[in-house]
Amino acid sequence: MTLPALALVALGSAAATFDHSAFDALLRRHVKDGLVDYDGFRNDAAFKAYLEALARADIASLPEPERLAFWINAYNAYTIELINRHGERESIRNINTTLGITLKGPWREPIVRAAGQVLHLDNVEHDIVRKQFREPRIHFALVCAALGCPPLRPEAYTGSRLDAQLADQAQAFLRRSPDKNRVDVPGRTVYVSMIFEYYADDFGGSDAAIGRYIAQFHPPGPERQLLESGSFKLRKTEYDWTLNSQERAARRR
Repeated sequence: MTLPALALVALGSAAATFDHSAFDALLRRHVKDGLVDYDGFRNDAAFKAYLEALARADIASLPEPERLAFWINAYNAYTIELINRHGERESIRNINTTLGITLKGPWREPIVRAAGQVLHLDNVEHDIVRKQFREPRIHFALVCAALGCPPLRPEAYTGSRLDAQLADQAQAFLRRSPDKNRVDVPGRTVYVSMIFEYYADDFGGSDAAIGRYIAQFHPPGPERQLLESGSFKLRKTEYDWTLNSQERAARRR
């Protein structure tokens, strides 16, 4: 019998996995340098099919890395769907806001249909991903459709490669995005994204603990020494809520 596309696929005697290959292909087609072609996703029939597959999925028996990869992909996919459903092309924070007043906001809209549940994005991030998996690197993988976010990875997350993918995302965000995160050794100042304020407890809570966390992604040298010392000023960089779209970025050039 031929398995349907995007089904739970048995890997011989190994544990099952959810097939994210359709989302992988979509990301490769419509994401470049972390920026999203939202119209491309909207007009691609494969995206709707992938969302439908997420809704039908039964992931209860999957191993932990597979389940975490599933929820990261679901969060990122439904964030794209949220942007397109509202036709928003400036900032995700404009969604469910009237005359500058936030009503339920974008993250509380029950748009996520995944694993037989109806959820909002906050449910996925806070009630499932953060609470169940306790993996701080997810903050470098969940992308909230803003330029201030980590870059959207142009491939789907998979259980078999999840650790390497999260490690690379951490490197991209912490060491290759100096407008968001950087270490000023002469000034003994560490500049970090507001993510480290929003989710400080996930990184140890204190400035020193945040420094030690970031240090593990730096090679031996002055930057790592400063981070490990705890003897630095921690400064937050501005969070850019502009939509992370290819079209919007082109207009800013």
